[in-house]
Formats: sequence, structure tokens, C-alpha cells
Amino acid sequence: MVAPDTFNEWQPLRGPVSPSLIQRGSVMTYGSALRREVQGDSITPLIGVFDMFSASLAAQHYGGMFVSGFGFAASYYGLPDIGFIAWPDMVNFVQRLRVAFPQQHLLVDIDDGYVDPEVACHVVENLERIGASGVILEDQKRPRRCGHVDGKQILPLDEYLEKLNLVLETRKDLVVVARTDATEESEILRRAEALAATDADVLLVDGVRSVDWITKVRGVIGDKPLLFNQIAGGKSPRLSLTELEDLGVDVAIYSTPCLFAAHTAIDNALLELRANDGRLPEVMEGDVGVAASIDLLERNISRHHPKLDPVHV
Repeated sequence: MVAPDTFNEWQPLRGPVSPSLIQRGSVMTYGSALRREVQGDSITPLIGVFDMFSASLAAQHYGGMFVSGFGFAASYYGLPDIGFIAWPDMVNFVQRLRVAFPQQHLLVDIDDGYVDPEVACHVVENLERIGASGVILEDQKRPRRCGHVDGKQILPLDEYLEKLNLVLETRKDLVVVARTDATEESEILRRAEALAATDADVLLVDGVRSVDWITKVRGVIGDKPLLFNQIAGGKSPRLSLTELEDLGVDVAIYSTPCLFAAHTAIDNALLELRANDGRLPEVMEGDVGVAASIDLLERNISRHHPKLDPVHV
């Protein structure tokens, strides 16, 4: 049987790809590739994507993607990120992403594991089998919210730790990010310290409000890798990768740059179309027209991918 979550080195490389995905003459899982990069010397940026087209663009610029719950809820359902996502829809999306982008890290937002611990474990097993690199599991309880808005509620710590530990026992090599949405200051530090003591690979305190609090969290989690979530208009400060690296952050996810850019661009294009009585703008050099769009999408066709040597297990 061919293991779908393992790979050999592929040549030639197409577009940005992390060095951790280049492994000549050896075999590595997607999880171990992401883990190795996170444990490396420099910060790992992952770009939030919301559909296959945004992923196609992100793959031209970065070596890793974050499958954002905010973006997927908006794109697939046209709804806010408050718990509408059904896990089979997310798994199917990740499967399409992996086929089209075999060289990208794929970190997947699975919210609260879709409520039940058994469901969380089932989803994690499915995602690992189809080639996800990692998942983020939060400690919110329903009704859940985006991590950067008010009104979040969290599970009792023991209840979340039970779910988290079941997920950790289920995964084989998948990277697991333990996320807390605590907002009260002493509770943030209590939970950060407790999550750092688990076998989770990475820790995320979502909606952290200041540089000072990044430093405080870093101080209680020891050498556990730390993830920071960047979202435009959110509660956290806008920081460069260099600034985050200096603060001891190991991973930076950008949840919504593609989604918000599409929102602005589509709005502006349609306003211009109305203002010009329905006349399309002339396609100039450097603009996107039929040819440029087709050229981008053709890169995702399987015959254009580097060949994968199957691994038998």
C-alpha cells in the first residue's frame, strides 16, 4: 500500500518550497518536515488560504500554507467563523490542496476538533492520511468565535487537556499545535504553562494583545515552539517576521491576507465596472487576463508535478 503522507525528494522544485521538504535519498513525512522547519534557526511563515485559487497564488510566494477556518467558512459557506464548518468539508478541501501542492506545508485549523474528542481524533487520523502537515486544536467551547473577537468561552482546562492528549495519542507524526483562547491574564499564563507540559509540538495563545504578553508567554513555556497568529484588524500587534523572531516566536500564521485582499480587489473591480457602464478595462502588460490565469492554474495539473517515489508500508 502506498502511504499518502510520505514522500521522497522531488526534482525539479516548482516555486517556493521549504528546505525541509528537500530530502535527497530519504523518506520523510509531511509532519516531520514541518516539525524540522519549526525547530530550525529561523521563523516559519504560513500563509492563510481560503480556496484553491488563493492557494495557487500563495504557492508562488511562500513554502507553507495555513488552512484558515475563518477563510474556509467565508469561502465555502459564506458565513462567519462561529462553528459552521463540517469536518468532512475541511478534510476534502485539504485533500484537494495536497494533490495540487505536494511540496507545501499544510497546517490545518480544526477549531475545537468539531466538539467531541472522538470526532477530533477521527479528523486528525483522516488529515494525516491525506498528507496534512499539522493541525491547530483550540480550547474554546461552543458557541465558538474567531480568536480575535470578543465573547470567547473556553473549556475547563482538564477537559481540554483530555481532548488534546487523545489527539496526541492518535497522531503518528502530524504536528499538533495546542491553542488557548484564554483572555484573563493569569489564566493565559496558567494554560500556556500547562499546554507546554504536554507532547504538543507548538503552542499558540490566540489574540495576544501586546509584545509584552508575547514575552510573558515565552517566559513560561520553556523551549516549546511558539506560534503567533497575524490577522488584519485583529487584537494582536502588527509585527514583522524579524521582530517576532527576536521575541522568540517560531511560527507565524497569516490567517486572512488572501481573503481580505480578494474582498478589496473584487469590490474595487466591480465598482469600476459599474462606473464604466460595463466596459471592461484594457488588459495591459503585467495585468491579469485569460492567459495569465490559465498559466497559474496549469501549474496545479498533476503531470506538471515532480515525480514522487512511492513508499510501501
